[in-house]
Amino acid sequence: MHDGHDLPTVQPTIRTIAMPADTNPAGDIFGGWLMSQMDLAAGTVAALAARGRSATIAVEGMKFHSPVKVGDEVSLYAEIRHVGRTSMHIHVEAWRRERRSTLTQMVTEALFTFVALDEEGNARPVKEPPEA
Repeated sequence: MHDGHDLPTVQPTIRTIAMPADTNPAGDIFGGWLMSQMDLAAGTVAALAARGRSATIAVEGMKFHSPVKVGDEVSLYAEIRHVGRTSMHIHVEAWRRERRSTLTQMVTEALFTFVALDEEGNARPVKEPPEA
């Protein structure tokens, strides 16, 4: 994707707006909301790569660099870093843009591990589509 300092040049996997209902008691966007958005972005990439169902099995290196504020546009960039036999490692970055500004900054990043699943919920090879 990039070195983490410059805004990615690819289109985001997901773009959303942080809303008041997603705040913590301090008034900033709740970290759990941001993590769920990141999981959705990683899951979108995993489903395409696995051509079917997949599930999150691990999240590593979650780092919150700065807070997200109500009204910020949040862009999530997800990129596959490694594909194993049944699993995929997907790096996700979340970037914020204040509603009235063009200034962007990376706020969070993590490495998500997904496993491809068959129709019964068992691990299957990523390269094989699930049985119908």
